[in-house]
Amino acid sequence: MAFSAPSLKGRALRLLSQREHSRAELERKLARHEEEPGTLARALDELAAKDFISEARVVQSVLHQRAPRLGAARVRQELQAKGIAADAVAEAVSSLQATEVERARALWLRRFDGPPSDAKERARQTRFLLARGFAGATVAKVLRTGGDDD
Repeated sequence: MAFSAPSLKGRALRLLSQREHSRAELERKLARHEEEPGTLARALDELAAKDFISEARVVQSVLHQRAPRLGAARVRQELQAKGIAADAVAEAVSSLQATEVERARALWLRRFDGPPSDAKERARQTRFLLARGFAGATVAKVLRTGGDDD
């Protein structure tokens, strides 16, 4: 009995069963399996019509999984990499702005014992928070206030 490769729709469903994917991600991952031009687009159109592909769910998934550990800039970058529409990215990032300092402070408290004791330690803590996408002003505020509330 000959082995037949899974259909494009089957491959897409397998990917979607693991986590939420945007249409752009599915197109990127499945393009090499498309034998006839247009078949991938038709398969993804069918899945989108049945609500298997949802940009809103992708955004919520990223916010839920990544926002506690990342700043708004990194979340924006991840959503853009997934091919999410610019207005949805902007809305998601603006929803994070209100909690940016609290999230940075919580991450900082989990990672470090206390405020920086010297310039070298301050630079290390600053790099840690900046690399996770927190804004410079947010990082400065967290390091200045040291785990205390304003």
